[in-house]
Amino acid sequence: MRKMYPLIVLLLHLSAGHCDSHSLRYYYTGVSAPGSGLPEFSTVGYVDDREIVNYNSDSRILQPKVQWMEKEEAEYWERNTQIERGNEAVFRNNVKISMARFNQTGGFHILQGMYGCELGDDGSVTGYQQYGYDGGEFMSLDTKTWTYIPTMSQAQITAQRWNSPEEQVGERNKIYLENECIDWLRKYLENGREDLERRVQPKVKVSGQESDDGILTLHCLAHGFHPRAVDVKWVKNMVNDVPTYETTHVLPNPDGTYQIRVSVDVRPKEGDTYSCYVDHSSLTEPLHIVWEPNKPRVWVVPVAIAVVVALLGAGAVAGFLWCRKKKDGYKATGNSEPTPDLSNNPARA
Repeated sequence: MRKMYPLIVLLLHLSAGHCDSHSLRYYYTGVSAPGSGLPEFSTVGYVDDREIVNYNSDSRILQPKVQWMEKEEAEYWERNTQIERGNEAVFRNNVKISMARFNQTGGFHILQGMYGCELGDDGSVTGYQQYGYDGGEFMSLDTKTWTYIPTMSQAQITAQRWNSPEEQVGERNKIYLENECIDWLRKYLENGREDLERRVQPKVKVSGQESDDGILTLHCLAHGFHPRAVDVKWVKNMVNDVPTYETTHVLPNPDGTYQIRVSVDVRPKEGDTYSCYVDHSSLTEPLHIVWEPNKPRVWVVPVAIAVVVALLGAGAVAGFLWCRKKKDGYKATGNSEPTPDLSNNPARA
């Protein structure tokens, strides 16, 4: 058994960024105090934004979260349940070590870690490994140099140790990215292809609010679509793009579909028209949904339904704690046991 290093674990919710790219990601969360409403330890696995497995310290069993994961044999679940129980023990210890690093003796604190790999539609491979503590970035693996970059002073000791010639943890994690992670991703994609590559058309609703100073705020909500990649914007007179006032990220819905809202501020003149432009791979041609005063416009397939509220579902036990934008230079390597054994790899804890 390799020596465990004191580290911090689980942070960002990254999604595949290209139209036909796919990703495999695992998130780990450990908390310092029971009774917070969160399990003291949890692991969540995703293919793209689809939660596929879940383990927590309450159930102490790795469970499938989509039907096609049930194709895995009993030995898979038994082996990985034991691995996660070992990871749980590692995390409990690492939470204490992390608190000591920050001179904390009590209170609620959270240790987070994420790793994964992405397979591009052109066959390219990308990986990432990131660590966080109490919602802040702690350390990431730079896959250009395969070295760890500390973003808090408390991470410098660990980064120096992991980057040392004796350890070279980043180089060892590169093996996971280039081999096991991608192999497992391909297997999961094959098992879940019908689910992961289905095409569901977006439902679109437009609305507007006019202020006393004559500024009109227009909102366009596209939801219920799959896959994730979508182009949504406001257009003036069917031709000119309108600068966006506010936009959300593409967010997952509980049913595995997605939603996004785009808003703009305009000062309309007589004769001007404003429409929401939506383009998606499920559509034969882009949509133009025109906004008309006092007449909300809704375009739905196949029938009108209520707007779906975006929830991250069971997998969001960690997600809501560490949402932030993906930053350039913070791509790290993915390992890929289906659920990696932290006790056998010092880069996991």
